[in-house]
Amino acid sequence: MTLKTLMLAATFAATAFSASAAWPERPITLLVPWAAGGGTDAVARILAAGLEKELGKPVNVVNRTGGGGVVGHTEIVNAKPDGYTIGLATAEVTTYYWSNTAPFTYEKLTPIALVNFDSAAFNVAANSPWANLRAALDDIRKQPVGHYKLSGMAAGAAYHLAFAGLLQLEGINPKSVTVVPSQGAAPGFQELASGGVQIVPSSLPEGKPMFDAGRVKALAVMSKDKISAFPTVPTVKDAIGKEYEGGTWRGLAAPAGIPADIAARLVEATEKVATSDLYKNFLAERGFGYAFAKGPVFGEFLAKQHKQNSEIMEALGLRLRK
Repeated sequence: MTLKTLMLAATFAATAFSASAAWPERPITLLVPWAAGGGTDAVARILAAGLEKELGKPVNVVNRTGGGGVVGHTEIVNAKPDGYTIGLATAEVTTYYWSNTAPFTYEKLTPIALVNFDSAAFNVAANSPWANLRAALDDIRKQPVGHYKLSGMAAGAAYHLAFAGLLQLEGINPKSVTVVPSQGAAPGFQELASGGVQIVPSSLPEGKPMFDAGRVKALAVMSKDKISAFPTVPTVKDAIGKEYEGGTWRGLAAPAGIPADIAARLVEATEKVATSDLYKNFLAERGFGYAFAKGPVFGEFLAKQHKQNSEIMEALGLRLRK
């Protein structure tokens, strides 16, 4: 190698180091794959405000909707890996590959931190004949496939997979309850209250208006611990003696390949924000579930979700890739 080549390589390395060490020098974009005003958007905005303080630069939330989250997640994956574009990934990113709606997996992301987990709940109409979760599951087991219906999401969405996993836990065919697709929990609850479906496996906060109106009740929540904002709702273990967790989640991620030191700074800053009382109180006041796992631990969580969703989607006949 010539002296000139060595000097150029050294200059390049020094420049790259300098650019990375100086990060961030300009505003950061935080992509949200879901619409403004929703739960994911709300979580993104409080994270962005906290990250601005920690990093000393504006963090601008940009909503990229469409395709059931595919558009936004694709933009996160394809962004330049320089730390200036990050995203709030959601549970759906571990299903797209299996449903053949996107070519990438979680491996195309740099995991920064899991910041929230919203447990699914077994919600039924207030006048449902099921008094508890055991009665509901025993009845579903006896009935032919399609006798009962659920709504509040599209087939294969996170809450559907959580519900199907609960049926599998009980040795019940996960296809037993038919999905009536809807654009979110709100229309699903309307369908539930009118008698069109019998179950909506959404989070508890999404059902709060209907609970308060006396039109809906929750037989159980699919979490390890009770949700503090809903202390009367039992966990699955409380209800049937078996521990089970299922739901949706949100986590900060960057494109694969960002410099390790920038990833480390993002992890550090996110940890300070996500473990603060301000953030925890924000989630608790709105009934969101708190969770935190950083860096490689979040990566392990993603790998587990990817495998678990593969198995559940296979049982549901929704897995289109091997």
